[in-house]
Order: sequence, then structure tokens, then C-alpha cells
Amino acid sequence: MGSPGRVGIKDVARLAHVSQGTVSNVLNHPDRVSQARREAVEQAIETLGFVRHEAARHLRAGHSSTVGLLLLDAWNPGFIDVARGVEDMTSARGLAVMISNSGRDIEREKTYLRLFSEGRVAGLIVVPHDEFADGLHRIRAGGVPVVVVDRAETGEHRMSVAVNDVAGGELAARHLIGLGHRHLAFVGDEGAAKPVHDRLTGVRKAVAETRTEANVEIRLDVLPADLTADAGRTVGEQLAAMPPGERPTAVTAAIDLLAFGVLQALLQHGLRVPEHMSLVGYDDIPFTRQLSVPLTTIRRPHYDMGTTAAEMLATTLSGKPPQPRHVVFEPELVVRDSTSRPSKPSRRKPR
Repeated sequence: MGSPGRVGIKDVARLAHVSQGTVSNVLNHPDRVSQARREAVEQAIETLGFVRHEAARHLRAGHSSTVGLLLLDAWNPGFIDVARGVEDMTSARGLAVMISNSGRDIEREKTYLRLFSEGRVAGLIVVPHDEFADGLHRIRAGGVPVVVVDRAETGEHRMSVAVNDVAGGELAARHLIGLGHRHLAFVGDEGAAKPVHDRLTGVRKAVAETRTEANVEIRLDVLPADLTADAGRTVGEQLAAMPPGERPTAVTAAIDLLAFGVLQALLQHGLRVPEHMSLVGYDDIPFTRQLSVPLTTIRRPHYDMGTTAAEMLATTLSGKPPQPRHVVFEPELVVRDSTSRPSKPSRRKPR
């Protein structure tokens, strides 16, 4: 079955129980329409995901060669790699890309998605805020194809590209447990984004299975923090202030940027990584190799996620069903210098 057709003025008029002329006036001359009819039309537009103005005509005629790309956080270099993959693939297919950044702001995301759907874009690639699933459904219902990145979806008319972040969290925790660490900490706010929640789920899974299968007691502290280097520095300050006997011997961070901040604060307080504390990041963004202590991390194939999403969308726009419609990449553990076996307790305090 193909994707649903685009919603037109006739559909809006039928749902709102008004004439097509009334719908046109609401769109172009709302002052000419009574409040009751205007509200009925606006509600129908919202429900149907109607693409306003000239966009629908141009898209139906196949005139658009532009796709929209909405990033969740352009400050995260991983998402920039997604954008590079999208641009390289769309350019090879004769398409142009318009890029916007929601900055993890749900209201800004709504605004950008509305502007994209009202504009002359042929389709959308979105790294979404968790709370805006309904908005994406309305855009799809309006006939604009959408590929969701960094969120695993299902459904015949949906397309998604994601990473198995539960497995990634497991990889990080099992690496540290395998080195002999028995007091771990996870740094990051699991409520910030579903991938972070999944990573913590994976860490907890590895800890629980080790307790059950190996009869080894593992302590796990969860230290909530925003997904920024500044927040990582704050957590690093807190860790450095702990008495050595109470301090975790290993930390796994929700993203590399957090790990950067933790590392900086620990080193500033005279704590050596990995001698006093092992540290694992997540993403394998650029610069992880160039740090004063090259960072052990979980690699996500950001560039490949972008090219895959763009290929799905381009195939859909050509009139063919993409195969598969849902892709989940597996993460990879990259071991560098920031992790080692825990040191034996020393009577000497760190400088």
C-alpha cells in the first residue's frame, strides 16, 4: 500500500463543515470569517496536517527538489555528522537541503516543522524532541514523507533510522565491569531524550545481569546532568570532592560532551584518569582522540545514519517504497586510554 495522499482544501472544508471558499478566506483573509467558522477550519487544518498556501500545489506537481532537515541539537557534533551524511546523499540524488536546529526546544521544533510543512519541501528528515510525536503524525497525514532519525519507529507508512542504544549502554558497563570496577556512575539526564534513557537502561541491565549471573555486587550511582560539557564539569567537581572511599572508580557518560567536562574537572583537581577514575563517553565525536587522555567511548555511525535516512527519503520521493523502512545500527566499543583496571586504594591523597 502506498503512502496516504496529500490533504487538500476540499478535505479541510468537509471536516469543518464549511465551503472551500471559507477555508481559503481563513488561510488568506481571516478577518472576513466569523470566529466560530475560523476556529472550526483551524481545528480541521490541525487535525489533518494540511499543507497551506502554494506548497501542496507545487509538491503535487513534483516541482520541489528541496528537503527539510531538523536537528535536535546542532551543538552536538554527532548531529553535524548526521547532517553531512544527509547533504552528501541528497546532493548525489539532485536534491537540496534546508537545515534548522530546534536546540531541544519543543516550541521551536513545532515552529520549524510548521514552516517546513507550509513551505515547498518535498519531504522531511527529523531528529525529534520526544514530546512531539503527534506533530510528526499530523505532517505525515498531510502527505509529506518524514524520516525520523535517532528514534526507532514501526509502521507501514513510517520510516526511521536509529541506533541500538540499550546495547551501547551494556557495552560501556560490561567493559568497566570486565576491568574489575565494582562502583560505577552514570552521568546524564535520562529524561532529556529517549536515547539517553536507553543507554541507562543498558547500563542497568549489565549491572543486574552481573549481580545475578556472577554473584558479584555492583554499585551504580545515577548522576543527572544536562547534556553539555559545562554540566559535565559540574559533575566532575562533585566527584572530585567525594572522599576516595565513596567515589565511583568508573564513570560512563550519556554523551561525549559530558565526558569532556568530567575529564576536565577531574584533571584540574589532581585526579588522574584512568588511575583514579576510568571514564567512558558515548558517540565517538571528533576530538575524542585528541584529548589529553584519549577517550574510551561508544561509537555511533552518525554519518551513515544521515546517508541512510536521505536514501530512504529520496527513494520514497521517486515513487518507490524504501527497503527496509526501519534501520537500527549496532554501536561499537572503542577502547582508548581513559579506562583501565581500578587502582588499589592509596593512603596518599591526590594533589
